[in-house]
This record gives sequence, C-alpha cells and structure tokens, in this order.
Amino acid sequence: MGHYVLKIGLSALILVAVAEIAKRNTLWAAALASLPLTSLLAFVWLYLDTGDVQKVAALAGGIFWLVLPSLLLFVLLPLLLRSGWGFWISLGASSAATALAYLAMIKLLETFGIRL
Repeated sequence: MGHYVLKIGLSALILVAVAEIAKRNTLWAAALASLPLTSLLAFVWLYLDTGDVQKVAALAGGIFWLVLPSLLLFVLLPLLLRSGWGFWISLGASSAATALAYLAMIKLLETFGIRL
C-alpha cells in the first residue's frame, strides 16, 4: 500500500509543480512538463514492480511511437485558442484529434508489422 501512495504522491507532485510554476513562468513550466518525467517514473515503477527489462524496453518503444501523434495536441490547441475558440471546445477538439491521430498511428504501425 505504501508503494502506491509513494507512486501517487510523486506523480501528483510533478503535476502540481508544473501548474504552480506556470502561474509564474510558462517557459519553466513548459520545460518541466516537456521532460519525460512521467515516462521515467513509469519505467522505474514498472522495473521495481516486475524486474523485467523487456517490459521496460517495450514500454519505451511504445512511448516513442505514440509521442509522434501526441504532438498534434500541442500544435492544434494553441492554434484553436488563438483563433478565438473557447478553452473547453479547443481542448475537446484537440484531444479528439489527438485520439484519432493515435488510432491512425497504431494502424500505420500495424501495416509495417510494428506491434505495440
């Protein structure tokens, strides 16, 4: 149980830190958020829980391929917001577009024999 509390606490700390830093300086918040801290934590937690380096390697490979479609969110969201769309509709539309991009990437990878 303590292990899960540590996981949740450390993960939440990073999210809160990004949100609080963003109130003062968006550049530093963006720098912190852009670090692959979530991925690093996931690698550590997965390894500590399983001891299986092959699972860690598979996770790292999957993250690589799925980072590419996730970039659509970071392009589309500011474009929609700057075009006068409201926050929630922009967030919803860019999230939906990103979800479709994930599905497209998974299908594309499957056609090349890459399984996640």
